[in-house]
Amino acid sequence: MSLTVITPEQFAARSWRRSTGYAFAARSNILPVTAAELSHLVPALPLGFVQTDAAFRLVAITALQPGTNFFVAPDGRWLGDYLPATLRAYPFQLIKPQDREESVLCFDESSGLLAEAGQGNAFFDEAGAPSQAVKDVLEFLSQIEASRRTTQAAVDALQAADLIQPWPLNLQQGEQTLTVDGLYRIDEAALNALPEEAFLGLRKLGALPLAYAQLLSMNQLGKLQQAAGVQARLREQVQAASQASTIADLGFRMSEGGTFKFS
Repeated sequence: MSLTVITPEQFAARSWRRSTGYAFAARSNILPVTAAELSHLVPALPLGFVQTDAAFRLVAITALQPGTNFFVAPDGRWLGDYLPATLRAYPFQLIKPQDREESVLCFDESSGLLAEAGQGNAFFDEAGAPSQAVKDVLEFLSQIEASRRTTQAAVDALQAADLIQPWPLNLQQGEQTLTVDGLYRIDEAALNALPEEAFLGLRKLGALPLAYAQLLSMNQLGKLQQAAGVQARLREQVQAASQASTIADLGFRMSEGGTFKFS
């Protein structure tokens, strides 16, 4: 990813095309999500936590293997029932530089979606102001960021209450059973045993819906296996189509009897 701050000096004479697929996320087995998406996420994807430095982050799980996303088809289509908001914003991203109080809007120049002026959506209008399309993207990303801050406060409260624990998961690869490390879940027994004051404190912070959503979403782990099966079938179809194309290129054709003939 090559993020560049969007400024009139660099982007006034350029435009951008909307992404038509999600191949850029094909190697992301976890995706950052926010509490605003919980009602859509719980029936669609398993949720968990990952630890970054001393803090935990809420994520959607798309595969147990690093570098894999079972919900992105070989042609870039999204195969899930719900598309996390962070993917819908691509190739834009809101970044907060260390030397500035405000976040800045950036564009991923490695996305292949940057174009010359007039060949897509303009970044700026004739007066040099951000175009309506860019304003819409900024508003969408600002909403995601606001929800991210609220979500992080809830996750921090769950961590402070000692309710986030390692999630013991195994991955079967052939005859091998591998242990999956780095994923965490809510300790349901500890949640139910909380003193009333601590429980009410989590409720005031909006942390309880997140905790229960994560617990409920664990029922969706089976969707990873289902999506893996779909991926395998799609790869077989792509391979078969490629082979058929190669045969045609060589001058072969099928006879009515189902045997190959050389034209």
